[in-house]
Amino acid sequence: MTPCRPPSRRSTTGFTLPELLGVIVLTSVLAVFAMPSLDSVFGFRDEAWRGELIAALRNARQTAVAHRRLVCVSIATGGVSLQIAAANPASSCTSPLVGPDGQSTYATGSGTTTSLSPAGTVYFQPTGRATVDAAGASTGAWQISITGQTAITLLGETGHVE
Repeated sequence: MTPCRPPSRRSTTGFTLPELLGVIVLTSVLAVFAMPSLDSVFGFRDEAWRGELIAALRNARQTAVAHRRLVCVSIATGGVSLQIAAANPASSCTSPLVGPDGQSTYATGSGTTTSLSPAGTVYFQPTGRATVDAAGASTGAWQISITGQTAITLLGETGHVE
């Protein structure tokens, strides 16, 4: 007869303490090296949003001059919307100007806080000037601030974007 062995009391499920410590150490080391890389990725996204915003403003000015129509620009954290007037002269913009992707929002924001000072809609006149009202009575100068980026300046008299 073969002798019977008593059942093993050692459990075969779960992890041992050295295995858990090894995983914690490895995760910590990866986090130390991965976090700075993620910060730079978010910085590139903010730079891309800044570039899209500048392109939208320049496109609005060019479209106003080329079509000899009023173009209205609305800037928010979520995106930039452009609209064009149906005729000239006009006191409001009625038709959306579609963006490069065919959507009514010209550019979509990165979620980074974006603010326009002074707040409100920017009106590009058929002459290329940027004004604070649709009638074109007074030009303005705007600062567009994006968190972590250099501010964008829009000069009303010329419509130049810096």
